[in-house]
Amino acid sequence: MQIFYIRREFLLKYNLKNRGKDIRSKKCSPGTESIQKIILSSQTRDEKLLNICQLLKDAVLYYDWVGFYMAEQSKQELVLGPYVGAPTEHTRIPYGKGICGQAADKRDTIIVQDISGQTNYLSCSIDVRSEIVVPVFKDGRFVAELDIDSHELNQFSEKDKKYLELVCQRVSVLF
Repeated sequence: MQIFYIRREFLLKYNLKNRGKDIRSKKCSPGTESIQKIILSSQTRDEKLLNICQLLKDAVLYYDWVGFYMAEQSKQELVLGPYVGAPTEHTRIPYGKGICGQAADKRDTIIVQDISGQTNYLSCSIDVRSEIVVPVFKDGRFVAELDIDSHELNQFSEKDKKYLELVCQRVSVLF
């Protein structure tokens, strides 16, 4: 099971107990049952996606911006959907442009541990240092992607990748 550093606010918000341990050393991940509960709720698709973004951002210390981009196949571009974090001017991204556009082109997860070395990068914030983009597939068709930025270098691991791919697999039913 995937584990992450947990935010103190997450423990408080979701009424979880710390059991006297130092929160900074505590690790956890929002369980897939929490994601599934949101998916099965009576909210709209965008409300569900926003709540999943918030759940991930609240739980994982280094997830500083979490959002979904929707695939608009006819125009070969991504359209910004629900997100949590600083506002971004990148509301439409052509396939192939930036990390998100590259993930859309390749139809594969991309992890960038240090964005400063990227020549094909769209800067959403001067604070972003690393990024992971995970595609969402519905019936084998690319429909969206989950984009997560961190303000720290080298934050995303193979465990993040596997966990977020599972999240995207669960989220695919919303498309």
